[in-house]
Amino acid sequence: MIELPEAITLSKQLNDTINGKIISNVIAAHTKQKLTWYYGNPEKYQNLLQNKKIDNTVAFGGFVEISAQNMKILFRDGVNLRFFEDRSAIPDKHQLLLKFVDKSMLIAFVQMYGGVGCFIQNKLDNTYYTIAKEKPSPLSKEFDEDYFTTLISDEHVQNLSLKAFLATEQRIPGLGNGVLQDILFNAKLHPKQKIKNISEKQTQELFKSIKTTLTEMVNNNGRNTERDLFGNYGEYRTKMCKNTVGKRCDVCGSTIIKSNYTGGSIYFCPGCQTI
Repeated sequence: MIELPEAITLSKQLNDTINGKIISNVIAAHTKQKLTWYYGNPEKYQNLLQNKKIDNTVAFGGFVEISAQNMKILFRDGVNLRFFEDRSAIPDKHQLLLKFVDKSMLIAFVQMYGGVGCFIQNKLDNTYYTIAKEKPSPLSKEFDEDYFTTLISDEHVQNLSLKAFLATEQRIPGLGNGVLQDILFNAKLHPKQKIKNISEKQTQELFKSIKTTLTEMVNNNGRNTERDLFGNYGEYRTKMCKNTVGKRCDVCGSTIIKSNYTGGSIYFCPGCQTI
């Protein structure tokens, strides 16, 4: 899934790889996938993008946005991006294919669900997109302890669990169910813990963990559960995830547990993270 660390990693790689390339051909919605959401009409992508030159790529929240002159190409959530020089390696199934004049290609494909878009600059009316662009990144100076305190002290979130608080309503764009597992583990907080029941000290530890955990993930090119532009896994070793379930916690030796909760999965150490 594209969460903040993966979005930043992909944007850096795209800037190093496709800047200055000119789009010669576009194939959109080649493979039907009912949980792929398209921004704009995919049948118009070819006309909108043909002969456009790639300018740069930016990341905000869980979005990756490529600028091509007056056009924007957008990816979010469960989209996988791959760059190919060798045409023989191109997957059969894809939701967007950008072919460049030099014959290289950028492929986007969705396995579970995800968003793909092409639209004229400043012409997308989407709430999640707008919020992700307007709210401060958790890695920015603007996202300081005072700002975080205003989020977590809001009366409307007091009955929420920490998982729900962190991963829903775009309170912190780019922070989703994947990265929150290690954030909570590092803060020694249980995903089911209610906001109203955490102490001031625990609030401070959670704020610190958001900053330090996301920074470590970004500095290591994303999580080792997610792939980058070239199909390589990130170098951040995820502590609480599907790969560590049933293994011993490195801190206390307890067995790491997976549990279904609020429509998704949580991973935690029963020794380190107690309610």
